[in-house]
Amino acid sequence: MTTVDNDLAAVLHRVGAGALNRLSEHREHFRIRLHHDSPPHEIKPRFKPVGELAVIGSALLREGVAGTRQAAQVTRLLDFAWQEALDGGELLAWLQRDEPMSPIPLETYVAFRELGYRHRGIEAHARLINGTGSWHALEALPNRRLGIIGSAAAVGLGQADVAAATRRTWLGQRPEPWTVDYHVAYDITHTVYHLTDWGGKLDRLPTDIADYLALWLPSWIDEWAARKHWDLLGELLVVDACLPRPVLDAAIWRRYAAAQSPQGAMPVQRTMPTGDAAAVFDLVHHPTLVAALASVMATSRAMGALVGPAP
Repeated sequence: MTTVDNDLAAVLHRVGAGALNRLSEHREHFRIRLHHDSPPHEIKPRFKPVGELAVIGSALLREGVAGTRQAAQVTRLLDFAWQEALDGGELLAWLQRDEPMSPIPLETYVAFRELGYRHRGIEAHARLINGTGSWHALEALPNRRLGIIGSAAAVGLGQADVAAATRRTWLGQRPEPWTVDYHVAYDITHTVYHLTDWGGKLDRLPTDIADYLALWLPSWIDEWAARKHWDLLGELLVVDACLPRPVLDAAIWRRYAAAQSPQGAMPVQRTMPTGDAAAVFDLVHHPTLVAALASVMATSRAMGALVGPAP
């Protein structure tokens, strides 16, 4: 059974609290920065940080172990993202109109919708597009297909064959583990995220995949820790927390925590970048969000192990 001592519990809390403090203090950088003369290709990349905040913020509130102060921070961040960054969903509706077949608006919207934020126009558009052959013919990487399937199901647009989609992913085929490189590793982590709904439905991780990960994940975690790639290490730590028997390696967590800046930001790799605040935010917002998620997921699993299974 997974256990956690007081020292590790303090490390987990410090990582998560620091990450949320950093994100809250720099929330203005989540704005889409839309100007009347901004070309679409400059605007669209700005949706990614907001979408990541929505997905991970939803997971933090779901787990309920971050503490009341952190929960309030997340709630304020999400409200800011919806009301201010996305203009109450209007910017997502704009993106839908500009790219009718893009899954990004729906995927971003679903995370907010599950928290009670609604935009009828986005949902109506999604229903319309879902009825076309063009939507179903969209080509996507196998792990991305899982995400699209999940988003469509979340708004009642039908169920697809998740098992078949899973078997087309790299992880679903359980190949030789020494082929895990940078890009494949991110494919692995996101396959787990989509299968488990970002750690919320752990029973949906197929047993054979869970067994495969239990065998090889510790080696991958050690490798990416040695490379000081903190963004990918954080994602792998989230995957660890999605397994039936997570490792929660205290030494790895202490090393991961030591990479975090005093202000709470987590660098992508090695050390923190320097420069303009907006540019630095663009570089570190993702690993910082991942750090918050990894901390909360690990804390939740450790506490669950201490309490034991429900009678």
